[in-house]
Amino acid sequence: MLWLLTSKSDCGPFRVAFVLLCISALNTQAKIVLTVPQQVSLSANYSTQQLSISWFGGVATTFDLIILRTEFNETVFYDTIPEVVNQDGGWHQWTWTSIEPLECASLSVQIRSRDGKTKSEWSEPQILEGRDLPSNSKAQMYPQDKIVAAGTNKTFCCILPEGEEVTKIFYGSRTMNVKRLSRQSYAVTAVNQTASKPSGTNVICLSNNPSTLTGAVIFVGYPPLPRNFECHTHDLISAVCHWDKGRDTHLQGRRTTRYYVNKKHCPKGRCELPQWDGNWTLVAINPLGQYSLTDSAELCHRVHPVAPDNLTAVVHAWNVTVLWEWTYSSYSTLVLVCQVDLVSHNTMLRNFSGEGLRSVLLSDLFPDKEYSVRVRCGSQNNFWKWGNWSKALSFKTKPHVPDAPDVWMWKNNDNTGLVIWKPLTWQQSHGQITGYEVTLSNPEENEQHTKILSPENNFLPVNLTRWASLSGGNRVIATVIAKNVEGLSQPASVAFDLVDDELPAVAQTVYASSGFPLSWQQSGNSTCSYLVEWCDAECTQDCPVDWIRLDAGNTNVSIQSANFEPGVKYNFSLYGYQTDFPVLMQRWQGYFQELAPSSSVSLEVSQQDCDVVLTWKEIPLADRRGFIRGYNVYMNNFYNLSLLANLDFGTRTYTVKGLSVSSYKFTVKAYTSAGEDRGNTVSIRLESCADGLILEILASLGMVTLLLATVTWFCYKKRSWVKKALYPDIPEPKLPSDWSRTQGPLDVKPSSHSMVHIIEKPARDSSKDGLVVIPEEEDYDGEGIGDEPVDTDEPQLLRYYNQVVDERPIRPRFPDSSVSSLSSVDSANTDVTYTGIQTSHSSLVFPSGSQSFSEGFQPHTGLSVSSGDRGGYHPQMHSVALGGNLASPEPLVEHQVVGSGGYKPQGSWLLDSPTEDDEKMSPAPSLGSPTSVASTQFLLPDREEHEEERRQPSSSAAIWFTNLLSSAKP
Repeated sequence: MLWLLTSKSDCGPFRVAFVLLCISALNTQAKIVLTVPQQVSLSANYSTQQLSISWFGGVATTFDLIILRTEFNETVFYDTIPEVVNQDGGWHQWTWTSIEPLECASLSVQIRSRDGKTKSEWSEPQILEGRDLPSNSKAQMYPQDKIVAAGTNKTFCCILPEGEEVTKIFYGSRTMNVKRLSRQSYAVTAVNQTASKPSGTNVICLSNNPSTLTGAVIFVGYPPLPRNFECHTHDLISAVCHWDKGRDTHLQGRRTTRYYVNKKHCPKGRCELPQWDGNWTLVAINPLGQYSLTDSAELCHRVHPVAPDNLTAVVHAWNVTVLWEWTYSSYSTLVLVCQVDLVSHNTMLRNFSGEGLRSVLLSDLFPDKEYSVRVRCGSQNNFWKWGNWSKALSFKTKPHVPDAPDVWMWKNNDNTGLVIWKPLTWQQSHGQITGYEVTLSNPEENEQHTKILSPENNFLPVNLTRWASLSGGNRVIATVIAKNVEGLSQPASVAFDLVDDELPAVAQTVYASSGFPLSWQQSGNSTCSYLVEWCDAECTQDCPVDWIRLDAGNTNVSIQSANFEPGVKYNFSLYGYQTDFPVLMQRWQGYFQELAPSSSVSLEVSQQDCDVVLTWKEIPLADRRGFIRGYNVYMNNFYNLSLLANLDFGTRTYTVKGLSVSSYKFTVKAYTSAGEDRGNTVSIRLESCADGLILEILASLGMVTLLLATVTWFCYKKRSWVKKALYPDIPEPKLPSDWSRTQGPLDVKPSSHSMVHIIEKPARDSSKDGLVVIPEEEDYDGEGIGDEPVDTDEPQLLRYYNQVVDERPIRPRFPDSSVSSLSSVDSANTDVTYTGIQTSHSSLVFPSGSQSFSEGFQPHTGLSVSSGDRGGYHPQMHSVALGGNLASPEPLVEHQVVGSGGYKPQGSWLLDSPTEDDEKMSPAPSLGSPTSVASTQFLLPDREEHEEERRQPSSSAAIWFTNLLSSAKP
């Protein structure tokens, strides 16, 4: 402010005056002091746990209020509250609700004024004394008998005498956490309380003094909540109101809910008003609150008739008339609808209507049957609800003649049978059955026999053979009549043949949830009705059979019966009634429920050679308990079973092969769709099976022999084809002249250049083994052989260095000396001949008396061969005349070695003996070494001599095979 004066000194006197005025106002405000609230007083409402605080005081707009527990000086409440002005003289008042009962501890209250941040001093403490005073020598607990709503929290306190302490406080059966309020007061709080029993929940306080015990009871419940409040009339004048109490309040006695309808107290949930008002109000009140409902309606819309009274009945066999009375006469003009409840083996509801209705007729009843009936009614116009039921009336209808029984015939295999009929039910008997009358008759012979049976019987045995002999026919008709006190039933008949027809095949059927499903083709006669019969398949004599009849047009049915049992096979038979006599059309078999077989197969084991043969028999029908689907064969290894085979039902033998000598166990189990049986096990010691092995070997040898014989026979029968395919004929040679005449021996004269010299001591050239051509000086002149023409039939002269000389005496091969070679006279010259080339082995052997040789060949020109063959045969190759100078031997020798040869039907021929490779590649080796005319010894050494001896067996086999094929010629 001093700064304002100094800085604004030039602002003028008016500004200075304004500043001084503000300073004066601030000083005046600073001197205002808030007064302390006076005359503070406390007023407690212990039932509601509320503390009312009032005071007088000052100009403050707000007040600070603090409430302390006096003894421990603990703050219970502290807050700034707005000004609450009582219009009577400026008094202020404020009410505080305590969580704890006000009796639990002494409280101190102080107040001060507040205006913003300005506060007055606290007022003097005002104390509300509790029950925790040292002078109090008794234990106490608060609150007592308090009623609270479910779901709320509640605090209880226990006040003990001076010097004692709380040990436990129980809320019902629960131990609570204890909080100490003062030296003598202790508190617990129950959170989210549930509804208590009608007698309330106990809160008990225990101290360290066993003689001290105190407690309280609290009632936890709900406020009332009624529903379904409505009013109606019974007599068309007064009103009756009803309501539901709704949920249970859990409050009983003086705490229970009270109800008022139009201010009339109605304690029982039902209120009667003498006049129809049209508008009603329901009010429900209890200590926790109240609830109200309203209803309104017109009289004709709320008619609720009372129950009919004094029911009576007029009874007949098939119907009854029920009568009753009304309590109010006003019902005589009221249009009513009534409902009749008829009870016998079941309940039937029937409706009737009429003005002032008092009776009804009940029809379609059963004779000799007990019934119970009751009646209730309602207003037909503006129907609101049914009235109350009357008392029940019981009666029994009169009896009547029985219905005709259902009759059937069962035939056994021994030509006996049963006439069977189903016992009549109470709906069919129409009274007590007194007996049955059974008549057997023959329609052809007009023969009949009648028998009276007691009511307990429902079958009659029949000897069909005896009946056929007595009646002389093949058909019989059985007629059954039932009797009761009212008379006889209509006759029921069944006709059948004494001679059985051929049975149709049996099919399988599987039980389903609706029964055994059976279906068949529609009969050609559309009016044909059907009968399905079933019985236990194990039964064969006087079986308990059951059946069902079907109308014409049916082609399927599901058979269901309470007598079906698991594991039992049932036979089903379909009969058609195309005439008066039933005809068996179709059959089925099935199980209600398949089970595993109850017994095992009868198993046997045996050894057959090296195999084990298992055989078994079928399980008896009674023990199968299902359709046998097959058999499982196991190898039993003591601890586990190894499956060997799964066999079908028709197989009852199995052979186990490939087993060594040892002990074995085998198990065979039959199985159905429900599983296997327990199985049967057999053991066997497998012995040695050498005899069987020998038999197998002999059998194999026999088969091989048979195969070889078959092949031989086939080759013999087809020898012409085999010979042509494997060993064709060699073409016949073409001869140049007529050979039909007898040929004489050919006189072959040796020429001067047709000699072979044998050198006794040759000057051997190691580089030349074989034939060497040595020219004759006296015969060759280097240019030709003279003026004589070359005779190709004459062999050429060869000089031969012999390596081996046959020392055997020379035997002439021909009787004519002109044919034989010349022996050595003046020199070592001798004649040589060449054997055939690649002939068969048989051609190598020449009998001594033969007049001819085997076929020879003509070598190249320049080589001369003396042949023993007649006519000088030239086989398919011609000699080539040597040209040029023959005096020069070198070309001739080379030509002889490389190109010499003769007739070659199968291969080539060399001057040298055949090699080993040649022998292997040719079936008949070429004999290329020359031989002497007088000897079969080769002039050249034969290095294959020993090998030829080794091949002698195969040569014999070849000769045999050649002879076999040769015999095929015609």
